[in-house]
Amino acid sequence: MDCQSDEDFTAKYPRDGRPGLSPAQLATVCVLQYALNLSDRQTAEAVRCRIDFKYALGLELEDPGFHHSVVSGFRDRLAEGDRADRLLGLALTRIRRAGPLKGRAARASRPFP
Repeated sequence: MDCQSDEDFTAKYPRDGRPGLSPAQLATVCVLQYALNLSDRQTAEAVRCRIDFKYALGLELEDPGFHHSVVSGFRDRLAEGDRADRLLGLALTRIRRAGPLKGRAARASRPFP
């Protein structure tokens, strides 16, 4: 499956100001946060300390991470208009294109021998 890229989020971020974190990485952070039922503080700590989070985000092991308020700020921006719906639509399109469950679903529907 293709990973989300920053180009998928260009309409959501201004072009001026201090460079921020990658919006594609922040979307991934939100998915990990939801999947693991973490608070914003726990999520930021996981990005700073956990190798699996760093790997999923494509970060160097020495990456210092970010302040926990970045996560809620990203969610607030997604909540504006239909941004969250577009993000979900993009993710679903990519999952369908990749077809990761085709083989598993076919095997699961067959009776046991």
